[in-house]
Amino acid sequence: MEYVNLGRSGLKVSKLCLGCMTYGAPDRGMHAWTLDEAASRPFLRQALDLGINFFDTANSYSDGTSEEIVGRALCDFARRDEVVVATKVYYPLRNGPNIGGLSRKAILTEVDNSLRRLGTDYIDLYQIHRWDYATPIEETLEALHDIVKAGKVRYIGASSMYAWQFAKALYLAERHGWTRFVSMQNHLSLLNREEEREMLPLCRSEGVAILPWSPLARGRLTRDWNESSHRSENDAIAKRMYGDQMAESDRQVVERVAKIAADRGVPRAQVALAWVMQKAGVTAPIVGASRPHHLDDAAKALALVLSPEEIGALEEPYVPHPVVGFS
Repeated sequence: MEYVNLGRSGLKVSKLCLGCMTYGAPDRGMHAWTLDEAASRPFLRQALDLGINFFDTANSYSDGTSEEIVGRALCDFARRDEVVVATKVYYPLRNGPNIGGLSRKAILTEVDNSLRRLGTDYIDLYQIHRWDYATPIEETLEALHDIVKAGKVRYIGASSMYAWQFAKALYLAERHGWTRFVSMQNHLSLLNREEEREMLPLCRSEGVAILPWSPLARGRLTRDWNESSHRSENDAIAKRMYGDQMAESDRQVVERVAKIAADRGVPRAQVALAWVMQKAGVTAPIVGASRPHHLDDAAKALALVLSPEEIGALEEPYVPHPVVGFS
């Protein structure tokens, strides 16, 4: 495993991040396809054995049970100072005023809740899960700065939003002397490349780490076009994100992945991940794993170098897509 700095920070992270949305109580929250604790722990152990030190979850995943499962496993399997724990804040866990969002009240409440569920004294990377249109960004940034100065959080990051919003946040943090975002977790795969227009160049210019989520398009790049999986049949978010509005061009991309994988004699996931990893500025794709070979494929993709001709073939069928994943 290779380790790189997270943006301009001194924090070293593996070039793969294990996304932990897959791990959580199946009867809690919106993700009925998640794995319970007993089924989840082997994947967290496998990730550590592969050298992955970077783990990403969120307070909202399976009503907080993802944080609990990840926290207990890392406590049992690793030294706290050798792993990088990332979580997120924004989505509400229940209905009610001041529940969720990025107000000062919400952030100060939720960071303590995440610390308790994770069973740790600090969070390495605390990320705003989405942009909060109901709260001034200055309020959010100052609250994030305060929890860093209080020692509860080491670094802060952001997730999917418009590039103008992220640029505004970076500018205001610098202007006020507040803690600066070191990372951007955004939607990027061969089936959705809209971030190439504005966000990726902005992050490269500002030295912000790029942490793509859903780099395999919820698995659509790893199987035949008409094939489904248990998750795809039960994942309402994936159905909204990867509908049929671009079926013909997306099908061609999926078929190109399959052909190059067959020519190379490797699984399709390795080809799709290798493409993401070779994008300039990408630090660590966030990969999920519900079967042992998922992590093995991700690790092997680090060594797969695609030729310019292969990259061209993968990219050629793509047409502009609607922006998804910002809410």
